[in-house]
Amino acid sequence: MSVELNERRQQLLGGGGSDRVAKQHEAGKMTARERLTKLFDEGSFVETGVFAASAVVTGYGTVEDRPVYAYAQDFTVKAGAMGKVAADKVVRVMELAAKTGAPVVALCDSAGADLRQGAEALDAYARIMKETARLSGVVPQISLILGPCAGGAAFVPALTDVVIAAESCGEMYVTGPQVVSARTGRNVSAKDLGGGKKLAKSGAAQIVTATEDEAIAMARKVLSLLPGNNMEDAPLAASDDLNRQLDIDSYSDAHDLVSRVADFYDYVELSKDYAPNMVTALARLGGRTVGIVANNPAVDEGVLCASACKKAARFVRLCDCYNIPVVTFVNTAGQTTVDENNNAASIAAAADLIFAYGEAVVPKVSVLCGQAVGAAYAAMGSKGNGADMVYAWPKAFVAPINAEAAVRILEDEQLSAGADLGALIKDYEDACGAVATAEAGLADDVIEPSQTRQMLAAALEMLLGKREVALPRKHGNLPL
Repeated sequence: MSVELNERRQQLLGGGGSDRVAKQHEAGKMTARERLTKLFDEGSFVETGVFAASAVVTGYGTVEDRPVYAYAQDFTVKAGAMGKVAADKVVRVMELAAKTGAPVVALCDSAGADLRQGAEALDAYARIMKETARLSGVVPQISLILGPCAGGAAFVPALTDVVIAAESCGEMYVTGPQVVSARTGRNVSAKDLGGGKKLAKSGAAQIVTATEDEAIAMARKVLSLLPGNNMEDAPLAASDDLNRQLDIDSYSDAHDLVSRVADFYDYVELSKDYAPNMVTALARLGGRTVGIVANNPAVDEGVLCASACKKAARFVRLCDCYNIPVVTFVNTAGQTTVDENNNAASIAAAADLIFAYGEAVVPKVSVLCGQAVGAAYAAMGSKGNGADMVYAWPKAFVAPINAEAAVRILEDEQLSAGADLGALIKDYEDACGAVATAEAGLADDVIEPSQTRQMLAAALEMLLGKREVALPRKHGNLPL
């Protein structure tokens, strides 16, 4: 290699130069190439498009010895501004990911579009958005928010499977704080608009970490739980004891149950701070990746609100895209109270959840752990909506409305005559309990809570060969 060529290469690899690199470090942020070095296995990253100078670094390498493609916006070059050449590089690396069946990781840190390029800058975003949509459900796509992600740039992460934001430096918003402050007359900061905590509560980010180091480590962990593409299964890992019994017969917080069921008590929760009455998590059971959906009785008795339905529906569809079995723990007091202000939204969101479960063809196993009241029972992975196996704990209760309300309606005359309300409630609970549900064919067995882990593992093993032939169609019309 000539001296001139080597000097040019080193200049390009230096990003925006030592002064701008120093400013990036002073802001508490790594450079694009430093981030990529942390993301990939040591020495495995190969950069592509090196001489196509732009504000993005693209390439490929391995994460835990599995191929992964990535692009990282370089804030030291034009503040990471997106333009035509940058889009060419990003689309190119995404096309390679599609051809080879490997995940794509986006590391976002950009002030926005390259204003000097006008319409071409807008077209750059549009092309990346289209390619992101084209790859959706084909290869996993993970976005890391490690700096500003503003304007049209914010729509790209929103199209990906998992968004991870670093609270220390990540910000994602459509309209910047200066404009919002001017329009509202209030002093609104970037953190107020789209900091990590704000993104978590709104559901725009599925995972929020304190630092970018932690965000990158979490991306590696999520990748380890996902397959390379939609034609593969997630990689097997060492299994915890399948016969480990759960030291639980009821629970007040779904996290206690999810932890006990997962191999080595380890799981990755998605959208933890969004609709906390629903828990969605990736874990391993018997060494295989599973997706767990659980009503959380610790928050509003696990009722199905519009946000909880949308959260669970999106997660079920993610699992179905990538051949990940879905395990559902049902413990809900029903659907949230609906009035004239949220009626339409509640209907649409519940329909999203029902559609997601009904359309999913991956193995689906449900456990009735507590109460399952009203339409929420049908929506939460019921046998009627496609569950392959359903188990019930002895204290499970399945009914159109809660026991007391049912008794007051059905036994009005007896109550007026002085019958004991508590006794009538007990009779109704027995009539709608676990045994009655199993006798009706809506549960395959009544199991002790301690046996839950081994029964789930056995069912999922049996369902490994599951095949469903879909009706010929382009795609379903999701009730958005």
